[in-house]
Amino acid sequence: MAEDLNEQEPTAEEKAKFEQDVLKAAEDAMKMEAEANKAADQAAGEAQEQPAADQPADAAAEQPAEQAPESTESAEDVLKAELAAANDRNLRLMAEFDNYRRRTAKEQLELIETANGKLLEKLSEVQDNFERAFASENKAQDLEAFEKGMQMIYNQFAKILTDAGLEQIDPTGAEFDPNMHEALMQQPSETVPEGHVVTVFQKGYKFKNKILKTAKVIVSSGK
Repeated sequence: MAEDLNEQEPTAEEKAKFEQDVLKAAEDAMKMEAEANKAADQAAGEAQEQPAADQPADAAAEQPAEQAPESTESAEDVLKAELAAANDRNLRLMAEFDNYRRRTAKEQLELIETANGKLLEKLSEVQDNFERAFASENKAQDLEAFEKGMQMIYNQFAKILTDAGLEQIDPTGAEFDPNMHEALMQQPSETVPEGHVVTVFQKGYKFKNKILKTAKVIVSSGK
């Protein structure tokens, strides 16, 4: 199921191209609106202009009064139509992008649920082994054999966690790092340098370089 979802997921190039289309549509809409406003301003200015100096006043008066406004209105109608088309295209692209975002989020959630399901399936096997080990009919009088069985179950459990990406933090003898360690106390040490971990009270864990739980340690204060 995870492989099918991965095949449907758009590539980084497709995502970048889609976002560029959305931005371009928005820029086109803004440009169309600016041109429409400019044309309207020019038309208003031309309507207020006086007839040319070399043109007789009578000839200017004889011209139809609505000829220039009709031409201006025609240009404005064209620009308004282009602006409306650009706005419509922009809205469609934004709606498509929103649908794409929702679809991608849903696919990512399904991938996470699939991965969690596989991990839980493996952990359930560890639980089954514990239940069999503690069943009354399987109780052994040999403590060594029982300890060996518990060790096998522990190794199975540890391998599942490691395969899933969990890493244990055991900083014994390492320099104290407040980002990965939590100091419970300090104590003098003849062998461990000052500022280094003397004892690990509780190990920490990280998942793919992300700290999940810091290690609780005792730090050396030197001799």
